[in-house]
Amino acid sequence: MAKIVLGLAASHTPMLALEGKRWSERAADDLKNKALNLSDGRYVSYDELARENGAPYAALATEAKFLEIEAASQKALDYMADRLAQVAPDVVLIVGDDQAELFSLSNMPAISIFYGEEILTHERHLTPQTPNWIGTVMKGYAMDAVHTFPGCPELARELIHGLIENDVDIGAAAKVDDPHKAGFGHAYGFIIERLFKGKSIPVLPVLLNTYFPPNAPTARRAYGVGQAIASLISRSKLDARVAVVASGGLSHFVVDEKLDRKVLDAIKRKDVSVLKSLTRGELNSGSSELLNWVMVAGMSEHLDNDWTEYYPGYRTPAGTGTGIGFAVWS
Repeated sequence: MAKIVLGLAASHTPMLALEGKRWSERAADDLKNKALNLSDGRYVSYDELARENGAPYAALATEAKFLEIEAASQKALDYMADRLAQVAPDVVLIVGDDQAELFSLSNMPAISIFYGEEILTHERHLTPQTPNWIGTVMKGYAMDAVHTFPGCPELARELIHGLIENDVDIGAAAKVDDPHKAGFGHAYGFIIERLFKGKSIPVLPVLLNTYFPPNAPTARRAYGVGQAIASLISRSKLDARVAVVASGGLSHFVVDEKLDRKVLDAIKRKDVSVLKSLTRGELNSGSSELLNWVMVAGMSEHLDNDWTEYYPGYRTPAGTGTGIGFAVWS
């Protein structure tokens, strides 16, 4: 019988793959962004955000603060890597969002499970116009070249079959045709590179379309599918210790501390009603990755959330950045 022995959730913002002294390079791109998502469902430019907010975060968007959050975040990631190593899982199930890295708008399933033998990452092709910080971050995402990681086809097939039998119409994929054109992206590469400590552990990818309308799942659906996956794992014929990981979040590209703390508090208290009732406005653009956390919370109902860390990572005076969060269930 398989068993979920650990749940993890971690932001994968470029800030975590980039030295704090270089976060200002990422911030420069915020100033050009014409579609910054707010939790009320609106999209605004940086200039519009600045007119609306003013500059309340100027004292937090400094190199000194960047270095402070960088150090705390890397310490948190080290702690999570240690927790993962301690349970020595046979497989790591990663819930991530595909941002047109493997899939495209020609076919974007709402939820899909990969059951191939090998997971190949997509090599991000850089041009002379690509900002320098992106090249550095791609290394942390295992997208600087094609990287190969072991899959977990037997358990993945069980989950696909079981979900279909339980009336969950799940997408399925078994191979990456040409990783130079399309392959696994940052949501998976970051977790493997940062938390596995160089160890080869089979990975079972669950791909959740959080980013692209019109078929992004609701929070209610994400939680329910998480519950269904956990039930199937507990009834698996395989003798496997499984760790489940949510990759991404929290709020971005405008930090919403109230939203982030609401989600973290609901996870701590196992307040399912709050997690299921997150609105579409709260789940747009980068903040949509909260759905990955919601799904893993559904998988981890039998565990307790015993540790969280949260750092509002403001990059600019008007409040762009990422809510950097980490969580462990055991």
